[in-house]
Amino acid sequence: MSPTSPTAPPKPASYWPLLLAATAMLLITMGIRQSQGLLVKPIGHSTGLGIAEISFALAIGQFVWGAVQPLFGALADQRGPGRVLVFGGLLLVAGMALTPFVSSQWGLMVTLGVLGAAGAGAGSFSILIGATAQRIPAEKRSMAAGVINAGGSMGQFLFAPLVQAVIAAAGWMAAMWTLAVAALATLPLAWPLRRRRESAVATAASAAPAGIGLREQLRIALREPSYWMLHVGFFTCGFHIAFLVTHLPGEIALCGLSDNVSAVALGLIGLFNVAGSLAAGWLGQRWRMKYLLAGMYASRAALIAIYLLSPPTPLTFYLFAAGLGVTWLATVPPTAGLVGKLFGPRYLGTLFGLTLLSHQIGGFFGAWLGGLAMANFGAYTWMWYADIVLALLAAAANLPIREVRPTAPGLVPAKA
Repeated sequence: MSPTSPTAPPKPASYWPLLLAATAMLLITMGIRQSQGLLVKPIGHSTGLGIAEISFALAIGQFVWGAVQPLFGALADQRGPGRVLVFGGLLLVAGMALTPFVSSQWGLMVTLGVLGAAGAGAGSFSILIGATAQRIPAEKRSMAAGVINAGGSMGQFLFAPLVQAVIAAAGWMAAMWTLAVAALATLPLAWPLRRRRESAVATAASAAPAGIGLREQLRIALREPSYWMLHVGFFTCGFHIAFLVTHLPGEIALCGLSDNVSAVALGLIGLFNVAGSLAAGWLGQRWRMKYLLAGMYASRAALIAIYLLSPPTPLTFYLFAAGLGVTWLATVPPTAGLVGKLFGPRYLGTLFGLTLLSHQIGGFFGAWLGGLAMANFGAYTWMWYADIVLALLAAAANLPIREVRPTAPGLVPAKA
């Protein structure tokens, strides 16, 4: 077979522009999303809205961000990701730019909850990892997912202190417009990602038959217990992350600490998750991913328990943030990798998008119930306890997942 045959694998360097564009795009979209918890207090002061009302609008955003991913993922799988990414970038710009002009809960639900969240979802994990998986050799997909994921974490590290600095210098409205300008940078980044590589459909790495349609693939996936176990674990991950990204600044304020502590803590989560994401991608090529996931979820329960027993000082929050950061979004590469192992890369954007929907259903409850807990009890104590229980359940749910050993020659599922 000639090197130019449609089924020939890409040259080793050919996928790096694609990978770097996907990483940069996730840096922007996740940086914008994960810094919005810093805006809760200033939006409340400006609009007179309560914590529960603002939390509900952000909770809608958590759900919408997940709900659009299987839809946009299916469009990207069928027609290529380019138009999806551009459309998402425009939605994200609109959501950020229009937020300063609204002052009601309904207005926030439209701008942050629908426009901004849908735009960020179009330029997020399922589309970006799905687009690259179809053009990257199977043995490099786990590491590639880790690199892309690290971009999202670096976005949180960079955007959190930037947003806090703009809020302090010019107010929250200027911070929103700054985010809108940053979102414009996603538009040119869509160009290297504009095409879907058709040859990926028939690669030997795919666990799905070459000619299978999306509807049949969905039926197969929904009959697979291991796929549902991934959903259970990712639901808990979403609950945990949305609760913290929305309410950690409020928890820090309850302890009498400054907003700068919140910004540093959120930034540390992102910084340490860069290392965590890269490590998860590398380890996923060598160890069973289900064990990586179980260990990550269990570690979160342990970290929260240690935090609850520690004095509420800036150092405690910085250490807590660093520990959480190691696993923060590092669950994404092994989860996406397991979906790819079970079903192949052809419809990864759709199938991983559905797991992200479960993630964001958990995120909806994490953001919303956190606001209700604060409004009704004046503290987040019961949310921390719930987070511990859910993390332990997620760890247990990942253990029975069927996964081949990383050294196995094929990707056909086999019992652990």
